[in-house]
Amino acid sequence: MNIAFDSHKRYTFCTVSDESGEVVWEGRIEHERGAIRSFLSSYPSGLAVAVETIGNWYWIVDEIESAGMKAQLVHARKAKLMMGNINKTDRLDARGLNRLQQTGALPTVWIPTGELRDKRDLPRTRMFLVNHRSRLKNRLHATLAKYALTISGVSDLFGVKGRRLLAECLAQLPPYSRYAVEHQLLQIDQLTASIADLDERMRLVFSPTPAIRLLQTIPGIGFVFSIVVATEVGEVNRFSRPECLAAYAGTTPRVHASGGKIRYGSLRSDVNRYLKWAYTEAANCICLNRRYWPERHVSQLYTRIRSRKGHSVAIGAVARHLAEATYWVLTKNESYREPAQN
Repeated sequence: MNIAFDSHKRYTFCTVSDESGEVVWEGRIEHERGAIRSFLSSYPSGLAVAVETIGNWYWIVDEIESAGMKAQLVHARKAKLMMGNINKTDRLDARGLNRLQQTGALPTVWIPTGELRDKRDLPRTRMFLVNHRSRLKNRLHATLAKYALTISGVSDLFGVKGRRLLAECLAQLPPYSRYAVEHQLLQIDQLTASIADLDERMRLVFSPTPAIRLLQTIPGIGFVFSIVVATEVGEVNRFSRPECLAAYAGTTPRVHASGGKIRYGSLRSDVNRYLKWAYTEAANCICLNRRYWPERHVSQLYTRIRSRKGHSVAIGAVARHLAEATYWVLTKNESYREPAQN
């Protein structure tokens, strides 16, 4: 017997089929705590239940497991391609998952533990707040540029000296623009305090495990990035090759090969965007500080690729090297080592 869920925000459409593929029950389950567990309790324990990777799958998987069933988290995009439905309805999607279950072709993904899912929210929230703060800073820079105001002599406009010079510069803005900028600065200060609080909590929650220590030996990977990588990668043995981890992290380009011609496109977007952010930011750190370690492989890799294909491609190449290095560091349980020079 196979059970498949096509879940949405407020309800789940369920299809139950027998061993021959015949549908024995179909219907909606309204979302409320305990509803899915109560429904599944009428079936033998140990059955596999397929559910797509939607935004609210956490609690659905918890209910499936609490009912004694085996949750199968489905890669939604791959499943849709494999089902090949022209039309899209809840019934067609659920029945399609049932067919993939029956044939053993269901494209499942790894389910992290409930504790890990909970801990992940700390670095993920930090990333969101940092991105929001960066947008506010960029907006403030744009406001100054509108009125041809420049502040020289500081590398960081939002440091101690930069803020003092910025306060003097604000007097030259029109009244309403100045008012808006002051509110943006207030938001930036509040976000900075929140980010500092998250950093402190992360240091308490994430003890310096051997994996985190090993990850920090990789160039560009510090405390925050090591936590992001450790929590998002999870069990590294679920990747068969370093290329698989690099692809999961969104550091490999799209490939179109036909008729003896190969064309590489941009980096893929349907990936773990948190890992992609961490590796890309680490690659940018290496780019900015490469003059301090010109002999290192990552610096030479960036310089070599940039001279031929530009900055963006070079950052992608360095990010991919960091992703593949993560695989070897965690698999071999060894610190990062510089690749052998050809």
